[in-house]
Amino acid sequence: LLFGLALAIPAFAVSMGRDFGLLAALFGPEFAPMSAEMMAAGHRTFAHNLVNWLLFALTLPVMIVTGGPFFVHGFKAVRNGMATMDVLVALGSGVAFGYSVLIMLGVFNGHVYFETAAVILALITVGKYLEVRAKGQTGAAIKRLLGLAPKTARLRRDGVEAEVPVDEIVIGDVIVARPGERIAADGIVIEGRSAVDESMLTGESAPIDKQPGDRVTGATVNKEGMLVFEANAIGRDSALARIVQMVERAQGSKAPIQALADRVSAVFVPAVLVIAALTFLAWLLIAQAPFERAMINMVAVLVIACPCALGLATPTAIMVGMGRGAERGILFKNSAALERAAVIKTVLLDKTGTVTQGVPEVAAIHPLGGLSDEALLTLVASVERSSEHPLAQAIVRTAESRGLTLRPVDRFAAVPGRGVTAQVDGQLVAVGNLALMRMQGVAVEGEAARVLETLQTGGMTAMVAARDGVVCGLIGLADQAKASSANAIAAMTAAGARVVLLTGDNERAARAVAQQVGIAPANVVADVLPEQKAQAVERFQPDGAVAMVGDGINDAPALARADVGMALGTGTDVAIEAADVTLLSGDIGKVADAIALSRHTVRRIRQNLFWAFVYNIVLIPVAAIGLFEQFGPIFAAGAMAFSSISVVLNSLRR
Repeated sequence: LLFGLALAIPAFAVSMGRDFGLLAALFGPEFAPMSAEMMAAGHRTFAHNLVNWLLFALTLPVMIVTGGPFFVHGFKAVRNGMATMDVLVALGSGVAFGYSVLIMLGVFNGHVYFETAAVILALITVGKYLEVRAKGQTGAAIKRLLGLAPKTARLRRDGVEAEVPVDEIVIGDVIVARPGERIAADGIVIEGRSAVDESMLTGESAPIDKQPGDRVTGATVNKEGMLVFEANAIGRDSALARIVQMVERAQGSKAPIQALADRVSAVFVPAVLVIAALTFLAWLLIAQAPFERAMINMVAVLVIACPCALGLATPTAIMVGMGRGAERGILFKNSAALERAAVIKTVLLDKTGTVTQGVPEVAAIHPLGGLSDEALLTLVASVERSSEHPLAQAIVRTAESRGLTLRPVDRFAAVPGRGVTAQVDGQLVAVGNLALMRMQGVAVEGEAARVLETLQTGGMTAMVAARDGVVCGLIGLADQAKASSANAIAAMTAAGARVVLLTGDNERAARAVAQQVGIAPANVVADVLPEQKAQAVERFQPDGAVAMVGDGINDAPALARADVGMALGTGTDVAIEAADVTLLSGDIGKVADAIALSRHTVRRIRQNLFWAFVYNIVLIPVAAIGLFEQFGPIFAAGAMAFSSISVVLNSLRR
């Protein structure tokens, strides 16, 4: 790419400088443009021969190095009966170069078009480079996913624990997972209780309580107690391996933007060839012109049809669109994503970390038994301060933000999967779920039961606090919606997109969040695992292009499967690399901006293609009837330059 541009730009500058008299102004009148009569007469000067050889020297390496792949692919396409964009590029650049060589050697008289061949190849290669670079990112996302798996496992055999490589695990092995360790394989818990961080699968920040009989998944994190489980899925059958496989398949299934140009060239290339052949035959047989003149007019048709403006039409609009996206914090990974975003019909939004903040926060405080909000929060936070559970940390953060002074506690004890207990000022305080209350013999009834139901209906996690066996209050924790989410979703709807909330969280919590941000209950899809998220994308695709917006590892398969995957810049590296678009600010309001920018860019591409073809439609007949010879090279060069400049200026318009 850099090699082609480094030679094509000087070639273009030299040619334009000669054709518009700049070289004459700099180096003397012998470098002035020649008239059509002088060229027709075969008039040559040392200066013009020197410039021609210089252009030849600059263009030949571009033809070999940069143009090589186009000629190879174009030849294969023709051999298979197809007329692709590669055929158009190879034909245009090849004819321009070959015709110019014949003129330089004195076989024909006329104007050389070396720079046209070089510029065509360099510009088209820019777009190719962007696509190849994007495809190279695929492997990085896969490597990061695989890197989540632990390298060793602690196996229990005959009552003895031994650390072995995970590759040695077989189905039926008994594995021990200590607090803070990643679980080595998929399996079923047979001993112990703990809370496991399964955010890589569900996207939900709150750990999931595990006890004998529950499933655990490899690469998730054991947070609190020790778990002993029996492996029941390993290798390619594990949940992590299935996620990797889905990302690989989905990323390989996307169609490149080049398909549009190929469809256009499938009609344009044969048409140009037919017109060129008819031009040659008409001049030779009907006009009874000399063979040389018939050949020159035929070549003129092919040269004037070179896709210089066509080559600029898409890359310039794409580069401008990507640049403006970057200014707004929207990074498109490739040109195909920028094009597809224009036709989005459905936007699937992950809940946790995308629509919501992604961390649990205290949403409601309900004191009972005469306590105040501050007294209840102080009591509960004092007990929870010694716990590492995310819900406990959220309560402590709230108390600290209110400037409350926490009390010392004695005899702290954590009950995995249930809650915590401790003595505060000589009183036994228990904070946790209903299972802990039952274990402590605490009755949750009357007003306490009604408050519990209200919190759960609102999609919150309810923490019950009891003092000396009596409920003294409840605290509701929830993952709050981002302040910008409601307006962002309204903007997406206004852009004509159907907005769907897609989450691994439970139905009740999902509907509560949907109501807050303005998503209809019918557009809520809850309780889905990673592979089910990808399936949900496929389910909506028959209705039109689907965008998936997420931030977690669990979203990666859906991000890759979607027509346009959009990852928040605040999300995981795997999600960002699996997606087509990165929203740097983490604000889903950028989704509507990305759609609007894409539609604007696609309009510019279509306008550019229209004007590029108008140029060809108008000037091909001019070349065919021989007026190209009459007006001379300055007219041709000026027309080609004008068509290219008009395309660039149109791309730059806001």
